[in-house]
Amino acid sequence: MSKDSSGSSVMMAFVVGALTGAAVALLFAPASGEETREYLGKKAREGKDKAREAVDQGREYYDRQRDNLVTAVDRGRDAFQQARERGDQA
Repeated sequence: MSKDSSGSSVMMAFVVGALTGAAVALLFAPASGEETREYLGKKAREGKDKAREAVDQGREYYDRQRDNLVTAVDRGRDAFQQARERGDQA
């Protein structure tokens, strides 16, 4: 899990850096107000799509990890039950 956490931290830093760079570029860009608004709208839509994709990926990861945990708990419960039955028979 630490690898995924590290990877998500790097990705988040990249996204924040990209947004900061875009903001600075807008401040110094020689574009009209209408062009800037169009650009901002486009980037906002792209950001929304990327955020939705990240949420979906996070949800899939959570579901996989939850399934793995449930399976591990079930196996542990079964092993405990078998050991207990062997102990009762002995």
